Amino acid sequence: MHHSTHDILSPVPGVTRQLHSFHFGPRGGRKVYIQASLHADELPGMLVAWHLKRQLLELDQQGRLQCEVILVPVANPVGLEQVLLDAPLGRFELQSGENFNRNFVDLSDSIGDQVEAHLTQDPLHNQALIREYLRRGLDAHPARTPLQAQRLILQRLACDADLVLDLHCDFDAVEHLYTTPDAWPQFEPLARYLGAQASLLATDSGGQSFDECFSLLWWQLQQRFGKRFPIPAGTCSVTLELRGQADVSHDLARQDCQAILDFLTHAGVIQGHAPALPPLRWPATPLAAVEPITAAAGGLLVYHAKPGQYLEAGQLIAEVIDPLSDRVMPLRNSQPGLLYARSVRRMATAGMVIAHVAGEQVCRSGNLLAN
Repeated sequence: MHHSTHDILSPVPGVTRQLHSFHFGPRGGRKVYIQASLHADELPGMLVAWHLKRQLLELDQQGRLQCEVILVPVANPVGLEQVLLDAPLGRFELQSGENFNRNFVDLSDSIGDQVEAHLTQDPLHNQALIREYLRRGLDAHPARTPLQAQRLILQRLACDADLVLDLHCDFDAVEHLYTTPDAWPQFEPLARYLGAQASLLATDSGGQSFDECFSLLWWQLQQRFGKRFPIPAGTCSVTLELRGQADVSHDLARQDCQAILDFLTHAGVIQGHAPALPPLRWPATPLAAVEPITAAAGGLLVYHAKPGQYLEAGQLIAEVIDPLSDRVMPLRNSQPGLLYARSVRRMATAGMVIAHVAGEQVCRSGNLLAN
């Protein structure tokens, strides 16, 4: 194992922050990148990463890793220190208001311009060429704030990986994941091992999130050059939502750690025989078919449905109660689907999204991710 530290741009004199990456297995060839808690108040993945670190060290010592695996257990030290009046605020940077998992650097146009004259009919040549220019572009890209510097460090670590796993969680949720339709065949075994109850697919969900800053770059280059040159999918990426924020326990972390190791064994990253694939708990569905359930007015929020519950169309999910006027507002879904996540707050405000239901019929377009 090799332990690397990466200095983040200091906001003021006397303040130092670092990102830590742990490198296992032989370098060269294939590469896997795993990070946790990019939203710094989402901690189940950080505990999973701690368990993974110990297991990967043992596998490395046994010589069973077939390629390099990079692990970043704490992907957001900037957000991790944002605690205000005993409340962790790790989703948005306080200085800019930006979501830590949005606005990663997009170099697809500039890379396309640079590589166009050098592409050939050899897909492996094209893959290596694009990766080289991507590394150069990220190395040359300026960072003017600590947030930009942190994003660039993460992108540089992961930009030439074949597989990227970004470990998150929701507020109160069951296991689910986000990936692209093209990458779904690659990650369906992971969904099975993990026991994902929803698998949500979109090529471009909007916002330039960490996982999509890789998959979208390759997709855009395929759209631009695919009729003239073979452009492979250089990086397949997935966001794993490891239940809810309160689901931090060794039992769950060991379970999720083993699911990831089984997937890596199935993918040939770890030498050995992977367990038989479990049944897929729920078919993959479009992210654009997710129905956000929104409160039209504020009040006490009382749930009638739980994450993991399949809902028929029009089923009662929650009530919003105004204790002054005695108004009771029922909140229902318009199409059948799986309630996979809900808010942990119990006082709704007007316009607040209180739950998400994964349906099958496309009902949205544009930016598909929550803020």
